[in-house]
Amino acid sequence: MSSSTPNTVERAFEAALYAESDSALDTGASMLAADPDADGELDRRGREFVASAWSRGWQPADVIRIVRRELDDVHLVLASTLIRAQQQDDRPRGPRWTGQLDDLAAEAAEAAAAGKPPRTDRFSHATAVLELYRLLLRLPTLEPLDEPTRHFATPSESRMLTRIRALLAKAEATGFPEEAEALTAKAQELSARHSIDEALLAARAPAKDAPGACRIGVEPPYEQAKAVLLDAVATANHCRTVWNEQLCFSTVVGFEADLEAVELLHTSLLVQATRAMTKAEAAQRAGGRGRTKTFRQSFLAAYAHRIGTRLRAAAETQVTDDLLPVLASREVAVTAQTDHLFPSTTTTRLRGVTDEAGWTEGADAADRAQVGTRPRLP
Repeated sequence: MSSSTPNTVERAFEAALYAESDSALDTGASMLAADPDADGELDRRGREFVASAWSRGWQPADVIRIVRRELDDVHLVLASTLIRAQQQDDRPRGPRWTGQLDDLAAEAAEAAAAGKPPRTDRFSHATAVLELYRLLLRLPTLEPLDEPTRHFATPSESRMLTRIRALLAKAEATGFPEEAEALTAKAQELSARHSIDEALLAARAPAKDAPGACRIGVEPPYEQAKAVLLDAVATANHCRTVWNEQLCFSTVVGFEADLEAVELLHTSLLVQATRAMTKAEAAQRAGGRGRTKTFRQSFLAAYAHRIGTRLRAAAETQVTDDLLPVLASREVAVTAQTDHLFPSTTTTRLRGVTDEAGWTEGADAADRAQVGTRPRLP
């Protein structure tokens, strides 16, 4: 590394990272492109930006989500590479964090198997790097989501989650709505049983796990209705949600088994809601009505409302009188953790729910998802 390398990187950063204009980016990128010896220092500083994001409460999936929304595919590749490179300098993290890194590694392997991306010239590469660093530098501080340290998945837990994932994958893949609804109902049944089993074990254990939290992306369009759907699924699974509209995610607070269920079920239900909405909209168009934003917003809002009602009713069939104190204590713990993470929240009114046909179709679609009764646990 030449003695001029740090100066090159610093001068490029001073020119590009603290200004919005394209000319500032061009100036910084030109400096970096003209000094190949600066590449190593540039990468090192990038890992520092990533570590700084972690110190401000961000996680790998959060960074990837905002890069995907704000920048382009080339920046996604750069961000993924930086995050995985920074891993060797990072402290040990929890299983959820490790899973996010594993997902990045799997995506990188798939991309490599599909063929190398086209090479870019040094100036274009430096421009993309500076654009990414500028985004990382300006990330706001988030609530730190420390993972519970006492929860370890047992073989039976792993098998249960594998069964739930398999059911949801089949539900999303099938072309038959009735089969999808039956598979989703079965997945919710297993999730409820899994959650109650966790509560029973916690009641018998001398030391109880503490509630944790995770972030789930809630992307436009119709993000309000999607946030309501996520909240409905979370509430039915003994969790709480707080929606960050600006950054397009919700934080879900709950015990680990319940967080797993929420992530799985929300993804599947959102896929199936979109499929049902598209089918209902096609029928509306066939009747001479054009597509409207309010139809979709009203459809998803009604779907979320009805799904929440049905999921809660299904979960309640698992609860016996002797379990009520256990579940009540866990609810208190979840509420306390939510209040700790978010001492100040506001309520948002759902807008755009004015289409009667959309509401009716959405409610009907949720009614067809027969999340019915199931045997009580012994």
